[in-house]
Amino acid sequence: MRPPERTIFVERRTYRRRRLIDAARLLPVFGVSIFAFPVLWARESSTTSGVAYLFGAWLVLIVLAFVIARRLRQSEGDDV
Repeated sequence: MRPPERTIFVERRTYRRRRLIDAARLLPVFGVSIFAFPVLWARESSTTSGVAYLFGAWLVLIVLAFVIARRLRQSEGDDV
C-alpha cells in the first residue's frame, strides 16, 4: 500500500509568514548592497550628497525592519 502523498501547497497564512521571515533574513544583505553604492560613485559626487544618501538608506532600512517586524508579530498572533 502506498503512503499518503504530501500536499505541495501550504496554507496562505503560513506561506506569507515564511516569506516575511525570508525578507527579514535578506534585509542585512540589502542593507550592505545599498551602503556600497556611495563607494562606487565616490569620485563623481560630493560628500554632502553621499552623507545624505547614507542617512536616507539607513532610514529606509529602519522603516523596512519595523514593517517586517510588525507584520511578523501580527501573523504570530493569528497563529495562536
